[in-house]
Amino acid sequence: MNAPAYIGRFAPTPSGYLHFGSLVAALASYLDARAAGGRWLLRMEDLDPPREVPGAQDAILSTLASYGLEWDGQLLRQSDRHGEYAALVERLLQQGLAYACTCSRKQLEGCHGIYPGTCRDAGHAPQNAAIRLRVPNLSYAFIDRVQGEYRQHLGREVGDFVIRRRDGLYAYQLAVVLDDAWQGVTDVVRGADLLDSTPRQLYLQKLLGLAQPRYLHVPLIIQPDGHKLGKSYRSPPLPSDQAAPLLVRALRALGQALPGELEHARPPELLAWAVSHWDASRIPRSLTLAETQLR
Repeated sequence: MNAPAYIGRFAPTPSGYLHFGSLVAALASYLDARAAGGRWLLRMEDLDPPREVPGAQDAILSTLASYGLEWDGQLLRQSDRHGEYAALVERLLQQGLAYACTCSRKQLEGCHGIYPGTCRDAGHAPQNAAIRLRVPNLSYAFIDRVQGEYRQHLGREVGDFVIRRRDGLYAYQLAVVLDDAWQGVTDVVRGADLLDSTPRQLYLQKLLGLAQPRYLHVPLIIQPDGHKLGKSYRSPPLPSDQAAPLLVRALRALGQALPGELEHARPPELLAWAVSHWDASRIPRSLTLAETQLR
């Protein structure tokens, strides 16, 4: 049997419970995969144990199930993949493509998130140090399926970025690239807060000779104070008994023209309609959407 032409995924972080913004991203990813006749995978991005909320992983799984968002295959946990990340970091160090950095946060104050290359040629030992990937002085661009062309100059706008933290924990940029490739992901559908991470991932994919997925970044749902809905702002978790009305709101956020007779349908009916009528071109071409507009 041939592998599906489309493999998508949803990759939540268990630093909190799923909220409405999570639902919008998960639903977009799910519908895009199902409408294409593809597989939809689930990956738990549990790279940062100190930030993990006890019970969040189980709560995420049960919430997805209660909303009818069923995934294919086994759940992948990034905490089970440390050996693969360690091997790649070692390889990049040996090839001179990465280096140890001993800079403290205080030393980097005022750099506006752009690493100035302080340790690039210092030759520090990798123990008790962060590991940074050398980036080229080049601009990387891609066409997002919703947001259009996005371009970022890695050297001027990012600088050499961390792939393993000083405390030994592996960085998101490294893990997401390795795991998307390992799982055969063809399409990444996620929130627009990760739009500016994509050029770094494109560079790492190219460096490692990996296939590059297509990307679709959905608008972030923001609160009246301008903050995005998120775990760090204590956004309310998704209640399991409100699946139907919240799915309706999420479909509206994604620009899908739900007929009036389905406004009070149950989740299976809503999802069946949404899969058969999914139109990604209707997603608002915006980085943010106000939560108050969707009520």
